[in-house]
Amino acid sequence: MNYGDNDMKFSESWLREWVNPNISTEQLVEQITMAGLEVDAVEPAAGEFTGVVVGEILAAEQHPDADKLRVCTVAGNGSDTCQVVCGAPNARVGIKIPFATVGSVLPPGSDGKPFKIKKAKLRGVESFGMLCAETELQLGEDSSGLWELPADAPVGKCLREYLQLDDACIEVDLTPNRSDCFSLRGIAREVGVLNKAELTPPAITPVAAIIDDKPAVALNAGDACPRYAGRIIRDVDVTQPSPQWLQEKLRRSGLRSIDAIVDVTNFVLLELGQPMHAFDLDTLKGTVQARMAAAGEKLALLNGQEVELAAEHLVIADDSKPVALAGIMGGDATAVSGKTQNILLEAAYFNPLAISGKARQFGLHTDSSHRFERGVDYQLQEQAIERATQLIMDITGGKPGPVVLVENDQVPSDRQVGLRRARILSGLGFTLEDSEVVDILARLGLELAETSEDGWTFNVPSYRFDISIEADLLEELARIYGYNNLPITTMAVPMAMESHSEAVVSLSSLKRVLATRGYQEAISYSFVAEKIEQLVNPNGKPVALQNPISADMSVMRTSIWSGLLSVLQYNVNRQQPRVRLFEAGLNFVSQDGSLEELQQVPVLSGLCYGPRQEESWSGKSELVDFYDLKGDFESLLAVTGSEHFEFVAGSHPALHPGQTADVVKNGHKVGVIGALHPEVQRKLDIDKNVYLFEIEQSALLATQSPTYQPLSKFPEVRRDIAVIVDQSVAANQLTNAVKEAAGSYLTELKIFDVYVGKGIDTQRKSVALGLTFQHPSSTLTDDEISSFVNSVIEHLKEKLNAALR
Repeated sequence: MNYGDNDMKFSESWLREWVNPNISTEQLVEQITMAGLEVDAVEPAAGEFTGVVVGEILAAEQHPDADKLRVCTVAGNGSDTCQVVCGAPNARVGIKIPFATVGSVLPPGSDGKPFKIKKAKLRGVESFGMLCAETELQLGEDSSGLWELPADAPVGKCLREYLQLDDACIEVDLTPNRSDCFSLRGIAREVGVLNKAELTPPAITPVAAIIDDKPAVALNAGDACPRYAGRIIRDVDVTQPSPQWLQEKLRRSGLRSIDAIVDVTNFVLLELGQPMHAFDLDTLKGTVQARMAAAGEKLALLNGQEVELAAEHLVIADDSKPVALAGIMGGDATAVSGKTQNILLEAAYFNPLAISGKARQFGLHTDSSHRFERGVDYQLQEQAIERATQLIMDITGGKPGPVVLVENDQVPSDRQVGLRRARILSGLGFTLEDSEVVDILARLGLELAETSEDGWTFNVPSYRFDISIEADLLEELARIYGYNNLPITTMAVPMAMESHSEAVVSLSSLKRVLATRGYQEAISYSFVAEKIEQLVNPNGKPVALQNPISADMSVMRTSIWSGLLSVLQYNVNRQQPRVRLFEAGLNFVSQDGSLEELQQVPVLSGLCYGPRQEESWSGKSELVDFYDLKGDFESLLAVTGSEHFEFVAGSHPALHPGQTADVVKNGHKVGVIGALHPEVQRKLDIDKNVYLFEIEQSALLATQSPTYQPLSKFPEVRRDIAVIVDQSVAANQLTNAVKEAAGSYLTELKIFDVYVGKGIDTQRKSVALGLTFQHPSSTLTDDEISSFVNSVIEHLKEKLNAALR
């Protein structure tokens, strides 16, 4: 076939033999399209020509002045005979051919203009008409000689009427799930359902066996080929041509006529949807078997191509060799030829998974593989054998044996699907009468098995592979009821504004904070290389993928740092001197590396690297340090409005032991911040320090609702003090102690200097604090402020052994 991979082509007249609703071609095409079987093209069955009749050559003599021309006497133009000069090599007495009489108009040639037949003189001999080849009428591809019509063609009859050429060829683009419509019967069934018209299929009656010969069949491929039907027919006359009606049906479906046996198998494929094959029986040895190929076996196909098979390929074989690539193409050695007298007809059911993709491995695409890949009716094989036997015996004669059907216990089982009444309304938006529901589905071939208060249960026919759940039945109801007939419902949008809690911070607002501080959002894979994961979390057990995309994506990350560091490496290797990255995503944490214990933790991570500022003539090129990242990180915490975050000296195997802090909220560790460990930095081949943070999103997104406080109209007062404390005292310990004793009028507290050196004990340090006080309704006096400061000094002395400097 020369049309698309998912197309089915057929003639309208053939379809109307099966079902003939009282609608026009245009209505038929629109109806099929709206039912989900999109029509790609509608073309005339023949070129535009007039005046061509069935002619018969009564006499043929050699042209007196041209070796390659003959002067023919042709009947067909009424009661008169006409003299026609013809150069076709097969022009001879007795054949019937298309005869274009004087005045006929033939289809346009290469110049695009219709060709009108006129009286002519060729080498001095008058010619009254033209004898035509297939190509000259645009009815085929054979241009080697005259088109020889059947011997019983009525002389003088209009060729268009004789061949019923006033017809349309319809090409339907099918979705892969509608394998049942890769046949004329499937299309006719749809048209019949849409128009509530009865089908009038041809009668297929079993052909009685005349001989007792049976093929020996063995199924050795499990569920790949669970059903196989075969029949021997002896004494066929392959030299008999296919009847004109059969050749025309094939032509209008995109297939050319080859010989009677092959034409019949192709016809059954188009009519019923069952691919078939005919073997020359005398070339087969022993048992016909369906089996998987042995690796390295070779098979010469019908198209002349020799293929080397693998263990995954399903073949039909005899006792000595493969004879066909199952479901795709037969072998050349066992093909029907002009010498064939005895044949074996084959019709099988192959599992779509056993055929899918195999043809493409060899650069093939056949009508058989196209159907088997999508699914063929697993109960159709006997019927196809009987239909093909009828046609073969009508054309070639022969003596048929009995049909042999072999199947194993892996044939697909019958299915049932339930449908609830309430689901029709919720799924389709309208209701249908019970009788209409049952009628639509029954006409589609679904047999009602059971009725209940809630709905129905239907038996699914063997040819509907696409129906397996309730939603499939809803789709069928909508298709047949008509998408254009579905009720129109005005969309109703609720206008009430949803409540939004001010105690929740959105993730996008956090991202905006980082973006305004020069960070760029990255999206890295959840799958990372095991090597970098071990650097980031050497003590963890990441979940390993059973089938990784590549070696660089073999485990699930336990920290987003694995992806961000890979991105940093990529940028550094491309001479990017300054990198700021953040990513919001999931960490996949498992205590033992198994899926059963896997936890998915949403986190927000980031890193900074390189100069503190963009390169400029007016500033120094200083590198970022821990406090740069801490400042960016604290800007995130500020968005939450929470005062419950603390930085506590901590440790992490991937971070510098002296520059690592745990982020604690309400006593629980929720994140970590610090400098990348020098050893990890060396292994990643990064020359400058890298600073990273990671925090659980839940700690950032939950906050306190803001409360209003009026601004004080009275002045602020600042007092600076310097205290000497032990080196081990952390900044947050000191500030927390100050806040505990300073009272409610302390509005701001800053550490503005730290001194270690001359005049200070080596185990101690001097810390300068700036305390700002403000009263909401009065001006604070010096005595009040002094009492606050003295309270702070006493508290620091008691709690931290501090001394005023």
